[in-house]
Amino acid sequence: MSSSILDVDLLAFERGGEDARAAVVDGVRRSLQTGFVYARCDLQEDLLDSAYGMLARFFHLEASIKQRFVAPGASGQTGYTGLLVETAAGSAQADWKEMLNWSVPIAANHPLRRHYPTLYPEQVLPEEVVPGITAVLGAFHQAVAELQGRFLRIIALALGVAEHFFEEMTADAPTLTRAIRYPPMAAAPAGADHVWAAAHGDINLITALPRATAAGLQVLVDGSWVDALPPQGRVIINTGLMLERLSNGLIPAGWHRVVAAPGATEERYSVVQFCHARPWTVLSPLASCCTAANPQRYSAITAAAALEDVLYRINLLEGSG
Repeated sequence: MSSSILDVDLLAFERGGEDARAAVVDGVRRSLQTGFVYARCDLQEDLLDSAYGMLARFFHLEASIKQRFVAPGASGQTGYTGLLVETAAGSAQADWKEMLNWSVPIAANHPLRRHYPTLYPEQVLPEEVVPGITAVLGAFHQAVAELQGRFLRIIALALGVAEHFFEEMTADAPTLTRAIRYPPMAAAPAGADHVWAAAHGDINLITALPRATAAGLQVLVDGSWVDALPPQGRVIINTGLMLERLSNGLIPAGWHRVVAAPGATEERYSVVQFCHARPWTVLSPLASCCTAANPQRYSAITAAAALEDVLYRINLLEGSG
């Protein structure tokens, strides 16, 4: 297993010759043994600045106002989720964070939406209290979704399948963008061992994490927690449990946590996007990843079943608390 997170260049893959493309694929393959990679790309910094500015305005509203944007029945797939709700699977304490979630709606009569209404809820965003936020967050979601689709082409080649393998799998998928505010730890309830986000792996294919406003993200590498400190202008990409299953374990899910430094008094913001497979996708190890040396490790499961199982275990599926 690689012991470090590598810095790769998405633009070199897209614009370079065969040698440059092969070098990026190799770097991604090696780095993702940690579950993480830093990616140079062309995501616009001003778009992130605009999103963070509007999100800060929302999160600093009175709690009673934010509660108006909770979406009952949405299982955390849109709208506001308050403090001490999401709980990492296996953790005894809820995370000390609050969130705003959104995606791009699909047509009401789309078969995916008819068959999986929980995963395609009506969108709930705080437009009435932060005018203009819907357009900014929509543009941000689209830009990051396109970035993830481009990066999946590299991963496809690393897995020995066609470059555009993931395009059909992710078309109209319930890809979710989530803004997270981690309040100062001094304000957390006394007598409980809360952290910003306890150790966990994401359920989806890959997750994109543009720059956060403060440090705190740590990655589990070779049994030790390592600070994730990407160079300026990079987007962090981490792998999820769906990709681990498809790759037959060749690309493990990136386990991570978010913790405040001892004595830190600041709050932290991050915006992440979870790239999902279509709910009806059958997640079964790819033939290219099953060999005599690495026989098939996982049985098949639909993406919808895998996602709902995780939503239940982290206390977001309605009725699971």
